Amino acid sequence: MGTGDTRVRGLAARAGGWSARHRWAAVGIWVLFVVLAMGLGSAAGRVDVKDSDQLKGETHTAAKIIEDAGIDEPASETVLIQAKGADGKATDSDFRAAVAAVMKAVEGTGKVTDVTSPYDTNTISKDGRSALVQFDMRGEADTAGDRVEPVLKAVEGVQKEHESLRIEEIGGASMMKTFSDAFGDDFEKAELSAVPVALGILLIAFGALVAALLPVLLAVSAIMATMGLMGVVSHVMPMSDTANSVMLLVGLAVGVDYCLFYLRREREERQAGRDPQTALRIAAATSGRAIIVSGVTVCVAMAGMLFTGLAEFEAMGLASLMVVAVAMVGSVTVLPALLSLLGERVEKGKIPFLHPDSRLRRKRSGNRESRFWTAVLKGVLAKPVVSVVVAAGALLAIAAPALGMKTQNLTLDQEFGDSLPIVQTYNRVNDAFPGGSDPAEVVVKAADINAPEVTGALAEFKERAISSGASRGPVEIKLHDAQNLAFVYVPLVGGSDFDKAGQSLDTLRDEVRPATLGKVDGVEAPITGQVAGSKDFNDQLTGAVVPVFAFVVVFAFVLMLLSFRSLTVAITSIVLNLLSVGAAYGILVAVFQHGWGASLVGAEGVGAIITWLPLFLFVILFGLSMDYHVFVVSRIREARLRGRTTKDAIQHGVVTTAGVVTSAAVIMVAVFAIFGTLSMQSMKQMGVGLAAAVLIDATIIRGVLLPAVMALLGERNWYLPKWLNRLPDLTHDEAADAVAAPAARDDEGEPVRV
Repeated sequence: MGTGDTRVRGLAARAGGWSARHRWAAVGIWVLFVVLAMGLGSAAGRVDVKDSDQLKGETHTAAKIIEDAGIDEPASETVLIQAKGADGKATDSDFRAAVAAVMKAVEGTGKVTDVTSPYDTNTISKDGRSALVQFDMRGEADTAGDRVEPVLKAVEGVQKEHESLRIEEIGGASMMKTFSDAFGDDFEKAELSAVPVALGILLIAFGALVAALLPVLLAVSAIMATMGLMGVVSHVMPMSDTANSVMLLVGLAVGVDYCLFYLRREREERQAGRDPQTALRIAAATSGRAIIVSGVTVCVAMAGMLFTGLAEFEAMGLASLMVVAVAMVGSVTVLPALLSLLGERVEKGKIPFLHPDSRLRRKRSGNRESRFWTAVLKGVLAKPVVSVVVAAGALLAIAAPALGMKTQNLTLDQEFGDSLPIVQTYNRVNDAFPGGSDPAEVVVKAADINAPEVTGALAEFKERAISSGASRGPVEIKLHDAQNLAFVYVPLVGGSDFDKAGQSLDTLRDEVRPATLGKVDGVEAPITGQVAGSKDFNDQLTGAVVPVFAFVVVFAFVLMLLSFRSLTVAITSIVLNLLSVGAAYGILVAVFQHGWGASLVGAEGVGAIITWLPLFLFVILFGLSMDYHVFVVSRIREARLRGRTTKDAIQHGVVTTAGVVTSAAVIMVAVFAIFGTLSMQSMKQMGVGLAAAVLIDATIIRGVLLPAVMALLGERNWYLPKWLNRLPDLTHDEAADAVAAPAARDDEGEPVRV
C-alpha cells in the first residue's frame, strides 16, 4: 500500500463497482434469483426432520423401530377422576358412576378408541382417591389437537353432573389444543412485529423513508430467497419450523445490519463533500469488505451447529448459514446498484424533526462523530488500564453465576407456570401417579413377540420395574402381534422431577433390562419417552460442546487473522467475544435459574436453563458479535492506514461507527426482546439472553474494552510474526483515495503493516 497503485482490489470493491456500473442488471439478477429460489422451493416442497432423526442413542433407535414397523402411535388421552375430600374413594358408588359416565361420554363422541376402565387396568392411586380413564384419539397424532374439542366438552359435561369430584382431561391432543389456543399466535405475532419495529428504528436513525426502507426490503428479500432454498436443500438435510423461525431472526438481524453499515458509510462520504460515485466506491471498498469478513465469520459460526449431531440444530445451523450468505451477497451487489440508481433520492420521504437540515449536515461534513462516545472515549483512552480493569471486572462478575448453570428440558409447569388449568391437571396426575403423565416407553422387538421366552421376559421386566424402585406401577404392556413389537409403559418414580425420574430411568436401562429382556437372544428393547429423550438430548449435546466450541473459535480466529493480518487483533477478537457470551450466560442463570430480577422481564426463576439454549446462544452470539467487531476494527485499521497514530485511529474508528453500531444494536435488541415477551419460559430465556448479550457487546465491549485494550497494546495491535507473512493477504479492499494516500509509518519510520 502507498505505492501509488490506485486500482481498487478486493471482492467487495469489485462487486460494488460492477453493480454500480450495471445497476439495472444487478437489480434484475437479484430479483430473478429471489423469484427462482422461491419458485424452486415451492415446487420442491419442504422435507421436515422426522421424529426418528431428532436424536441419537436409544431414543433414535426406538423411533426408528416404530417407523420401520409402520406403526403410527396415536395421541393418548387421560381423564383424571379425583375425590375432592379426603374421605372419597374410587370404590364409592358415585365415583364408579362418574367413571362409567366418562367412558360413555368419550366413546359417544366417535373420536376415540381403546377406552379403558381404571378398574380393569388398576390405574387407581395408592391412596385410593384418584383414578385414570385412558383412551386414544382416532387419526394421526400430529393433528389430534384439531379433533379433541368434542371430547373435552364431553368430559366437561360429566364434571357438571358430578361436582363432588374433580374430573379433568389431559394428554397429547388436549395439551396440543390448549397451547395452540393460548400461545399459538405468539410466534407469528413476534415474527410479524419484528419488521415494523426494525423499520421504526431505521426511520429514527436515517430520518428518511427511502433510506430506512432499503435495509428492511433487502433483509426481507434475503429471507424470502432463503425460505425457497430451504425447500430445495431440505431434500438433502431436512428442515423444521424451528429452523425457519431462527432463520427469520438471524436474517432480519444481519440483513438490516449489513445494509445499515453500507448505507451509513455511503451517506457519510457524500456528507463529507464527495460525489455520489466516489462515495459509493469508498463504501464498497470499506464497509463492503467489513460485511464480507463479518458474513463469512458468521457463516462459520453457524456451521458449528452442524457438528452437534442433532437434526434440529443441524437444520437451524444450515438455515442460518444460508440466510447470512444470501444477505451478505445482496448487501455487496444489489445494494450498491440501488444506491447508484437512487442517488440523492435515497433521502426522499424526510421525516420532520428527525431528518437533519441539509445545510446543517454540510456544516458538519466530515465530522459525524457521536458526542456521547467522544466523551466516553476520552476517559477510556486517558486511563486504559483502569477502563480494562473496571469493564472486564464488571463483565466477569456478571458472568460468575454461569459457573453454577444447570440445564434441563423444562417441565410443563416450568415452561408455562400454573396459569393454565391443564398445567394444574398435569401436576395433580403426577402427584397421584408419579410418572404417569410421561411414562418411560420400552419398545421391545423380537423375531416372535409371542415366543414363551419373550413373554416370560416381559412379565419379569414388568415385575422388576416395580420391585427395583424405578416405578410404582401400574406397568402396561401393549402388543402389536403383526409387527412382533411390544410397547411397555412404565411410570417413573420422580414424575416431573427430571433428576429423580432420570435416576429411575437409569435403573431401568442399567439394571432391570439387562436382567430380563437383555437375556433373550435377538430381542431389542430401547427405552424412550420424555425423560429418556431429555437425557439422550443432554448426553448428545454435552458431547457436542467441545467440537462445536473448538470449530467456531479456531475458524473465527483464522478468519480474523487472514482478514486483518494481525495476530493480536485475532486473539483479542476471540477473547472479547467469549467475554460477551459469558456475561450473557451469567444474566440467564441469575434471572431464570435463581430468579434475581425475573419479574422485571415478566419471567420467574424456574431453577434451570433449557438444555439447548447455551450452545445455541454461543453459536448465534459469537457470530453476531463479529458484526460490530469487524466493522469497528476495520474502521480503526483504515484510519491507521491513512496515517493517524494508533490512539488517534482508535478514537476516530469508535466514535465514527458509534451511530451505526448503536442503531444496529437497538434493532437487534428490540427484535430479540420481542421474543422475551412470549409466554413460554424457553422463548423468554432465548429473547432475554440474545438481547442482553447484544446490548453488552455494543456498549461495554465495543465502546470501552476494545478501545482500552487496543490503546494499551499500541503498535502491537498490528503484530504479525514473520513466519506468518506467507499467509494469504486478504487486506486489499481499500478505497481508492486510501490506497493512494502515503503509507502510515511507525515511530521508527518503518511502514506500518496494517
